[in-house]
Amino acid sequence: MDAHSPENLYPYTVSRPIYSNPTFEEDNERQAREERTLRERLSRTCGCSGRQALKVVKGVFPVIDWLSRYPIREWLPSDAISGVSTGLVCSLQGLAYALLVSVAPVYGLYSAFFPILTYFLLGTSRHISVGPFPVTCLMVGSIVLTLAPDDHFLLPGNGTGVNGTEADGIVVDVEAMEAQRIMVASSMTVLVGLFQVVMGLLQVGFLVRYLSDPLVGGFTTAAAFHVLISQLKIVLSVPTNNHSGCFSILYTLIDVFTNIRQTNRADLVAGLLTIVIVMAVKEVNSKFRHKIPVPIPIEVIVTVVAAGISYATELESRYGASIVHSIPRGFAPAQPPNTELLWNILGSSFSTAVVGYAVAVSVAKVYAAKHDYTIDGNQELIAFGFSNVFCGCFSGFVASTALSRTAVQESTGGKSQVAGIISAVMVMIVILALGNLLEPLQKSVLAAIVIANLKGMFMQVTEVPTLWRQNRADCFIWLATCLASVVLGLDVGLLAGLVFEMGTVVVRTQFPACSTLGNIPGTNIYRNMKDYKNIAEVPGIKIFKCNAPIYFANIDYFKERLRVTVGFDSVRVFKKRNKALKKIHKLIKKGKLRATEVSLGVDNKGFESEQDSGRESGQVEDGDWPVPEVEVRVDWALELPVRVSVPKVQIHSLVLDFSAVSFLDVGAVKSLRLVIKEFLRIGVHVYIAGCDDEIVWKMEALSFFDEEVTRDLLFLSVHDAILFIKLETANGSMQDAMVEGLSLMQDCKEPPPFTEEEDLIETYDNQHRAIHGLSN
Repeated sequence: MDAHSPENLYPYTVSRPIYSNPTFEEDNERQAREERTLRERLSRTCGCSGRQALKVVKGVFPVIDWLSRYPIREWLPSDAISGVSTGLVCSLQGLAYALLVSVAPVYGLYSAFFPILTYFLLGTSRHISVGPFPVTCLMVGSIVLTLAPDDHFLLPGNGTGVNGTEADGIVVDVEAMEAQRIMVASSMTVLVGLFQVVMGLLQVGFLVRYLSDPLVGGFTTAAAFHVLISQLKIVLSVPTNNHSGCFSILYTLIDVFTNIRQTNRADLVAGLLTIVIVMAVKEVNSKFRHKIPVPIPIEVIVTVVAAGISYATELESRYGASIVHSIPRGFAPAQPPNTELLWNILGSSFSTAVVGYAVAVSVAKVYAAKHDYTIDGNQELIAFGFSNVFCGCFSGFVASTALSRTAVQESTGGKSQVAGIISAVMVMIVILALGNLLEPLQKSVLAAIVIANLKGMFMQVTEVPTLWRQNRADCFIWLATCLASVVLGLDVGLLAGLVFEMGTVVVRTQFPACSTLGNIPGTNIYRNMKDYKNIAEVPGIKIFKCNAPIYFANIDYFKERLRVTVGFDSVRVFKKRNKALKKIHKLIKKGKLRATEVSLGVDNKGFESEQDSGRESGQVEDGDWPVPEVEVRVDWALELPVRVSVPKVQIHSLVLDFSAVSFLDVGAVKSLRLVIKEFLRIGVHVYIAGCDDEIVWKMEALSFFDEEVTRDLLFLSVHDAILFIKLETANGSMQDAMVEGLSLMQDCKEPPPFTEEEDLIETYDNQHRAIHGLSN
């Protein structure tokens, strides 16, 4: 049965009083909010008991909570299989991603081992695999090349070496360069960790929410381009200069194509074969993931085969292939960071900390939702922070997570971080025993593995057409971030993308969607007049809706749209009426005119008096304009007895729908109160409907209400306000306060109640008055 068929449109009837906010609060006994002092909050937060202490300890060390409930028989076999598979992938990705940091491959193994240990104790995700991530590695690598370029380690030589180690009588001091580069990378890693720990302790994990999906998508796609270009020179094995910052991609490409004739064919063939084979097998793993119990570890297979071929055929000595060379056994001794470098890498370290955490927590949330558990964002900051500090002290570089590696851990049956510990054991075995077997491995094979794993990042480009159709602002964020990150570099590009994103938010709130609402006949439903045919505007009433917070940046736009909606400028109407009334008052004082009745003068019959008034004509000395000399009825909708053009006001009430307003600031409240008073003084009654209790509380706190603007103008819904207006109209209780006093002037010799000073004070807002005061 069709859900929209008439048989399914069940009518319902609701009978309740017309509620204004004060009436509703009185009938339902609104409770006052309990405001605690700072001392009470601190005592409540810092109170200590045995249960609270245990809760705090479990919060800091989540492993205590889940490990005590770990089902060994059910989970341990799956975790063991997953840990072995993931450990092999971690080892190879560690070796490969070290090339992005421009350090020796062995340091990638350290980065794949140490962070897992601390995350096991402090992390809240059961499935992510902690270790190097291409984007953060590249961000660290750009700083490494900036602070420790090859030019700083040139020594005089007397020959020509292989792959640019020694050329034209100049040789690079590789040992000193490696030591300095790993010092820069490890120092930056420690600083990244400290930033993350501080952010976690300050509970500011919410800041990562400003990195929207389009921004992260554009940034990671740009990072994939940077990674591709940086690894292209390794696959081709051509010498290039070190470039970082703006247009680094362009400069690197120029160097690559300038030296393209020096391409090493052995490295090129090995790299291309690796890319094709790895990507093809990964497609098979993805397509048949439900039929294959364990994904084929193609990176491991390719690496072992490539190392064997290189060793057997002596590719380095025969064909000049670039190989890993030395992978020393054991761990490097712990060393503190170089404090002299920290000031030079503050900004880059902070952006790397944010990116690393944002990627990790995004992946963690995906698997937490899939397996029905929750993660603590702030605790994740602390966990990754201590992991990076620990890793940096042992010559590692920044750790985050990678979706591909985490997918291996989860798809092979990983249930908890026990799988992570087992993967760390596998990495440790490679460091202590098997590392030397990979020394003949070509670097182009590692670079090709990195490139093959970029497919997921590059596929994000397919999101752009969808974003264009769904939300063009998000599409522009994606494109701007990607373009800025490609051209300006990852650090500056991320900042530029974030600024652009904030700019779109400001623009969208500064120019919000405003609409005029009408009523669906026979219902209490009010919708945009432009969107429906079967809709009617309530006679004599305008309903205005703003779909955004109202604050200092958009209050002027709010007033402009309101002015367009009602069809007149309330300030101009007041001034014109004021001018007309002054002239009429002069005529009354001269006895040329007598006012017996004053009405609002709109075309709504509810405001027209039932009394009839006569009008007699006469002449006055003021020009040739004929003026009645006896009784007169001043009606703003009719022709006036003086030569003043007063704008027509076709409404008697204005309803502001604030159901979509979530925030008001001081400037908005002051301007809004002034707007209401401007309408009130020309006889247009203003009501505010649909305010959330939080907005009402904010209005009270900001002193929005006074003698004229009272809480009685607040209504629960638009329909409540409309029904109240109709009731008041039927009773004839609405009057034009400004002109009401005119009928008394003929017997009163006092000045009129409208003056230039009142006009000035009521018309100009606080900002204009402040400027006026400064100019005096």
